[in-house]
Amino acid sequence: MRLTTAQALVRWLIAQRTELFDGSEAPLFPAVFAIFGHGNVLSLGAALEEHRDEIPVWRGHTEQGMALAAVGYAKATHRRQVGVATSSIGPGALNMVTAAGVANANRLPLLLLPGDTFANRAPDPVLQQIEPFTDGTVSVNDAFKPVSRYFDRITRPEQLLSALPQAVRVLTDPADCGPVTLALPQDIQAEAFDFPESFFDPVVHHVLRPRPDSRALSRAADVLSNARRPLMVLGGGVRYSNATKTAVEFAERHGIPVTETTAGRTLVPHAHPLHAGPLGITGSSSANTLAAEADVVLAVGTRLQDFTTASWTVFSPEVRIVTVNAARFDAIKHGAVPVVGDAQATLAELDLGSWRAPVEWSDRAPVELAKWDAHILGLRAARAELPTYAQVVGVVNELSGADDYVMTASGGLPGELIGGWRAVHESTMDVEYGFSCMGYEVAGAWGAAMARPNGVVTTLLGDGSYLMLNSELFSAAFAGHGFVAMVCDNDGYAVIDRLQRGQGGAGFNNMYADVRTQLPTPPRVDFAAHAAALGCAVLTADTVDDLKAAYAKAREHAQGGRPAVVVIRTRPDSWTEAGAWWEVGVPQVAHRPAITQARADLEAAKTQQVRYLRG
Repeated sequence: MRLTTAQALVRWLIAQRTELFDGSEAPLFPAVFAIFGHGNVLSLGAALEEHRDEIPVWRGHTEQGMALAAVGYAKATHRRQVGVATSSIGPGALNMVTAAGVANANRLPLLLLPGDTFANRAPDPVLQQIEPFTDGTVSVNDAFKPVSRYFDRITRPEQLLSALPQAVRVLTDPADCGPVTLALPQDIQAEAFDFPESFFDPVVHHVLRPRPDSRALSRAADVLSNARRPLMVLGGGVRYSNATKTAVEFAERHGIPVTETTAGRTLVPHAHPLHAGPLGITGSSSANTLAAEADVVLAVGTRLQDFTTASWTVFSPEVRIVTVNAARFDAIKHGAVPVVGDAQATLAELDLGSWRAPVEWSDRAPVELAKWDAHILGLRAARAELPTYAQVVGVVNELSGADDYVMTASGGLPGELIGGWRAVHESTMDVEYGFSCMGYEVAGAWGAAMARPNGVVTTLLGDGSYLMLNSELFSAAFAGHGFVAMVCDNDGYAVIDRLQRGQGGAGFNNMYADVRTQLPTPPRVDFAAHAAALGCAVLTADTVDDLKAAYAKAREHAQGGRPAVVVIRTRPDSWTEAGAWWEVGVPQVAHRPAITQARADLEAAKTQQVRYLRG
């Protein structure tokens, strides 16, 4: 088939299928997000238009936003489907680098197709070409290399025959999953080649389940079966393996309390008798209490990020950790006993015989969780002049159903959502806290709403995140993808102000009262008017009762295909505390005595920090 590079690429995308967890098939690449410009409009744009009925193309309004929407789509489908984003060369391409970082840190698939400068170099320097002085092969797209799992620059049409199988390998691999960047010089997009017809035969990509080594299983079983106070930690890998049922049954069989990481949140029913709550800084005192006493931890599908481990102070220094992970890179961290394999397959084969944890230890989970639940209920019931984040989360939680999906990414809301949420249904939360990208809350919600049309997607964000990246509200409104955005206006970057002041610093450049201005009365953002101008339904609330009514009405708008923004003023100084520590860079020399004291506190806390575990 004689096709241009762009035509062949689009036909290949259409031919790729994926097996969903229920056994049905769907397109592997269900959506393309595109902003056209020179570098992608004439060739790739024409090829996408030719097949517009076979692969939907949605127009974003920032390249970063549309690529983040593609990331949100992938997360909402548990990595079974992959969003595609394409841009022009130059700034359009560079705008997507942040989204690549989000996908990389969170191990999520994303296919990026940035336009590139001419391979033939005849018209150099072209518009938006940076023209490095020392390397003629470099363009802005080389900035994608450190944040891509796989990078290629297509300089001949026939290179697609080898590059595309490598791309799909990474996008569907449980261990290597992450963003793929294929830079497309605009002249090469237009060149033709006689591609073999078989290259475009439909291919179904199944869930890969690498099985563990038997010796590793034996060693892990030996460590676990000698535990007196075992604890399971379930991460995102359990979700992407569809291993929740297997993991919970394993815990039930052996009486092991279960906790969750950020990416693993909402895997376990809140009321399950072995559920101890979320772990870490943004987790719960219940999980952290058990973690401090555990002698063996079985960490499944998690890279044990610092918020989960409280900068490695949440566990006892004597703890032994067994890791189950599809990625060897993650499995061997911190001297753990590694078992490399798919979560579902590994837990099914991990045989502990009739061994069970002592009943008195198993029974600790509901006791400790009940204490945490009482604390959360107290926070939700508190009365103050302004509602708190905890109360906003409580309202959304109370009105959410089994098909609904809740999201956040940055500021103080991740701690409130992770720690304060009671799971309504399995895998119904997306807290982007691997990269904590401000603005993901809006763009990712657009992608999630596309992927989950049967439930209401609700995203919670602060005023700072809204101002960072709000343009995709219009993208979603124009496209007809409804979701609810709860905008909590607390007058600035309150969580960073909290960190600044909490470590002895003065309030500076975070809250609007501490930001430099030459005006006696600086302007304030009218979030309601702004969101309405972007085509959204808008509701406002002043109290918790107002918020309940506003959120209920917003849900109706979302179900009708229109984004709804609920604006509420919230307290900037009320937080859900899990009682864990986090290491931050406090200066050794400072002009404020309070900072010097904070440094001394840091040094004392670091004596409890586990630096390396014994495998």
